[in-house]
Amino acid sequence: MLVRLYNENPNQKEIDRIVAMLKDGAVIIFPTDSIYGIGCDITKSKAVERVARIKNVKVEKADFSFILHDLSQISHYCKPFPNSIFKLLKKNLPGPFTFLLQANSNVPKLFKNSKKNIGIRIPDNNIIRTIVKELGNPVLSTSVHHDDVVLDYITDPELIEEKYGNQVDLVIDGGYGGNRPSTIVDCTSGEAEIVRQGKGNMLE
Repeated sequence: MLVRLYNENPNQKEIDRIVAMLKDGAVIIFPTDSIYGIGCDITKSKAVERVARIKNVKVEKADFSFILHDLSQISHYCKPFPNSIFKLLKKNLPGPFTFLLQANSNVPKLFKNSKKNIGIRIPDNNIIRTIVKELGNPVLSTSVHHDDVVLDYITDPELIEEKYGNQVDLVIDGGYGGNRPSTIVDCTSGEAEIVRQGKGNMLE
């Protein structure tokens, strides 16, 4: 199922319907400020496992990120970190970055086996951030593409729907997506280190 939403002013009725689906354990594909993502409510373990199967990885070994609505949610899922890191996040978010931070005990147990760190995303995309805000929980996210190989079909929502429509419950058409992944910044040591240069150019 393909649903068209506009970044500037997403239809509230459709947002409410998508949020209800996520609360019921749906897996969706959605636009971000970089590549389209596949995800679900982080508290729905069966949905998380479905996402892992689509990406052909084990949950405990997957590099899933959490999409948050804004910076105020970070402290709920991450251990305290230096003020210098907070300033860095504030300068660069919302934006096409994944910041790796140390996870705290509020991160669902399903993710605990894998690692003590989580990737935090606050994309500069009103559609997915509105969904997260209404949902009240982060949305798990992993890029539509595999193995850092970006293929043409992943930028076109209609082609994404053709490829993944039978594996997910909904594809949100938010217009053409990008073909460069987010920049990954490891902040787990208290210092910021770029481990993958993607779309985002970090402001120090």
